[in-house]
Amino acid sequence: MLKQFFIICSGADTDILESCSKGEQNKYAGIGATVFFTAVMAFIAASYALYTVFDNLYSSIFFGLIWGFLIFNLDRYIVSTIKKTGNFMDEFIQATPRIILAVIIAVVISKPLELKIFEKEINQVLLEQKNDLTLANKNQIAEQFTPTITGLDDNIKSLQQEIATKEAEVNTLYNTYIAEAEGTAGTKLLGKGPVYQEKRDKHDALLAELQQLKADNKLKMDAFEAQKSDLKNNYDTEVQKTQPIINNFDGLMARVNALGELPWLPSFFIFLLFLAIETSPIFAKLLSPKSAYDFKLEDEETAIKSNVLQNKNQREAMLKTDFAINDRIYSDIENEEELYTYKRKKARELMQLQADAFFKQQKNVL
Repeated sequence: MLKQFFIICSGADTDILESCSKGEQNKYAGIGATVFFTAVMAFIAASYALYTVFDNLYSSIFFGLIWGFLIFNLDRYIVSTIKKTGNFMDEFIQATPRIILAVIIAVVISKPLELKIFEKEINQVLLEQKNDLTLANKNQIAEQFTPTITGLDDNIKSLQQEIATKEAEVNTLYNTYIAEAEGTAGTKLLGKGPVYQEKRDKHDALLAELQQLKADNKLKMDAFEAQKSDLKNNYDTEVQKTQPIINNFDGLMARVNALGELPWLPSFFIFLLFLAIETSPIFAKLLSPKSAYDFKLEDEETAIKSNVLQNKNQREAMLKTDFAINDRIYSDIENEEELYTYKRKKARELMQLQADAFFKQQKNVL
């Protein structure tokens, strides 16, 4: 039962194979098994690849089955259409397009399986890429807010500098009136005289201005800090909003690109494995000698071809004979007086009918 199934998978004529040896049947059963299991691998590869796209098990299995059947039919067609002619070069030229198609199929089948085999390594590459993307994303978002934040910082520094300048003036006046009181500067009179009081009043007035300036600038700096806080919150919101896009950066194309970042040799050998599996039935038929099955298949095909040619030639001969007979018949009756008289009579009657019809038509018009 299983052997018969694999023979059907090979695309061979089961009726012809039944009359062949067991070895011939086993050969085509092996070819059919290769075709079948290649389709199974194609189903697995397509299902995994589609699962990374749709993230849905049932959809992936459904479309994977369709892809598996497609590969099965293509492989079956490739193998079954290679005919043994006894001339290797003719057979190789005949098989060349099929070999190219087999290479394409091998690439399509092997790539998703490579993604699964090297999944851990690919995940590591994707993690590094995600980290790079996260940093780049933060920098790009920061560029939108940095100029405004820098401007606010400059404003705060300007207000702080204004306070520092005012404090320096107050400290200078403080040192001046203290030195006046100690008699080390100014009038150099020890004690709190009128000059001391004047300098003290200037200091106190400037100190009051400093206190007022600090209060005013504090309100302004608090407002600037609030704006900075809002901008930072907006920055964090933008980062959180865009981060899921980066986290989902693990689709089929991203994984294929990540696979390209890995060493090429292991991936290449996996491709060679599937290429060997895919092309083995083709080369098996090319390298094997012309067998009993091939002779019987050729016999059936040439018999049909001969029958078609024979029927065609017979129809052409019958048509040629029919033309010759018709020519001879018309040549014989061409000079018969009786036929001439009969046709002359009918022509006269026809002309009379035409004349009568024309007369009636003209009469109705008048």
